Amino acid sequence: MKNDIIISEISLKEKLIHHFEENITTLTADETPLFKEIRLKAMDTFMKKGFPHTKLEDWRSTNLSKSINKEYTLQLGNPEVKLDVSTIFKCDIHHLDTFLVTLYNGWFLGNEDITILKDGTIIGSFSKACVLYPDLVEAHFSKYASIENNSINALNAAFALDGVFIYVPDNVTVSKTIQIVNIINTEDNLFIQPRNLVILGKNSKLQLVHCDHSIEHKYTFINSVTEIVIGEGSTVDHYKLQNKDNDSTQITSTYFNQAANSTLTSNVITLNGGLIRNNLYVKMEGKGCTANMNGVFLIDKDQHVDNFLLVEHCNTDSVSHQLYKGILDDQSMGVFTGHILVKKDAQRTNAFQNNKNILLTDKATMHTQPHLEIYADDVKCSHGATVGQLDQEALFYMRSRGIRENTSRMLLMYAFAAEVINKIQIVPLRKQIDELVYRRLKGELSDCDQCILDCNANRQISFDIDLSRL
Repeated sequence: MKNDIIISEISLKEKLIHHFEENITTLTADETPLFKEIRLKAMDTFMKKGFPHTKLEDWRSTNLSKSINKEYTLQLGNPEVKLDVSTIFKCDIHHLDTFLVTLYNGWFLGNEDITILKDGTIIGSFSKACVLYPDLVEAHFSKYASIENNSINALNAAFALDGVFIYVPDNVTVSKTIQIVNIINTEDNLFIQPRNLVILGKNSKLQLVHCDHSIEHKYTFINSVTEIVIGEGSTVDHYKLQNKDNDSTQITSTYFNQAANSTLTSNVITLNGGLIRNNLYVKMEGKGCTANMNGVFLIDKDQHVDNFLLVEHCNTDSVSHQLYKGILDDQSMGVFTGHILVKKDAQRTNAFQNNKNILLTDKATMHTQPHLEIYADDVKCSHGATVGQLDQEALFYMRSRGIRENTSRMLLMYAFAAEVINKIQIVPLRKQIDELVYRRLKGELSDCDQCILDCNANRQISFDIDLSRL
C-alpha cells in the first residue's frame, strides 16, 4: 500500500473511490468481518452520495466546493515517525496538568501504542485497540455516527485507520485531564481522517480537551469523527479548541450517547480557521440525562464557521441547555443550526436553546436556524436567536466615562464572549482561553489603542458591564 497518494483536483470523489478500491485488500487486512463490512458499506454510501452540497437542507449555507477542488495527499500508512513531542509542541496553558495524547497528521504518536493507568483506564491508538480489544471496540464503533445517510461520516469510516481510543472502567474518576493534540506537520496538502472512540462505564468521570496544532500552514482537509459513550451515572466534560490557519478545512463530527442519569458538558471555542463545520449530536437515551452545550466563535476576513447541533431527548426527565455566541468581522460568515428533538416517550423534558451574534460590519453575515420538534406533551422548551450590532447605549455610557470608542467596542465584545468562557470548569484552561479571546479581539477584531486592560501592566483590572444588554 502506498503511504502517500496524490489526489487530483479533478473529481475528488472519483479519485477517493479509485484509491479505496486500489487499496481495499490492505485496508481490510487483519480486520474482523464486522469492521470489513462497515468499511465496505461506508464506501458504498459515499459512492452514492458524494460530498455534502448546498442543495442539502443541512448544508445549504456551507459550500465545500473550494475545499474539494484542490490537490491533497493521503497517508494510508503509518509514517512511524520518531519524534520528541516536546520539541514541536508545548502546551501554552500554565498549570494545566494533563495526560497528553498526540496525533501526528492523524496517526497516533507515542512510545507505547496502549497505556493502561493504575485505575484501569486505557488510553492509546485506535488501530491498536481494534486488535487488542475487538469486542469492546465493535460494541460501539459506528453505532452512533451513522453511515447510512451521512456521506461525510461514511467517508471517514471507509478510510478510518487511526486515532485515539479511551476506555474508562466503572466507578473511575480519571484524575488527570486527557488532552488530545492533533499536530499537522507536512510540506504537502493533507487529507486527514482521524477516528476517535471514547467509552465510559458506569459512575465514571472524565475531562477531555481536544485541540489542533499546525506547524506548516498548508491546505489541509480534516474530516474527524469522534464517538463518546457516556455510561449510566457518568460525567464527561468535553472541550474542543479551534485556532487553525485560514488555509484549513475542518469537519468535526462528535457523537455523544448518554445512558441514564449521565451528565455532559460540551464547550466549542473557535478563534480562527478557514472553513469549519462542527457537527454535534447528543442522544439522551436514558432517563434523567443532563446536557450543557456551549460555544463561542470569533471570525474575520473570509472565515466561515458552521455549528450544527442535534439534541435528541429519547426518555423521561432529561434537561438540555444550548448557548452559542458569535462575533463576526469583515466579510466572514457564520451559521448556527440548533435542532432539539423531543420524542414521544420523553415526558417532563426541559430543553432550552439560545444563539446570539454580533456583526461588526455590513458585509459580515450570520444564518441562524433554531428548530424545535416536539412529540411529547409534558415539556418545557424554548429557543431564541438574535443577530445585531453592539449596543449603542452601552457604547455611549462607556464613552461618557472617558473610554475611547475603539476600546469601548473591544470591551463590549470581550464581555459578550465571557458569558460562554466563564462556563469552562477547568480553571487554568478558562484563564488561558479568556486571555486568548482578549488577544484575538485586541489584535484582529478591533483597534485597541488605549486599552485599560494593559497586558504589560502587572495589576488586577476589573470592570462591570451589564451582560443582559448584549
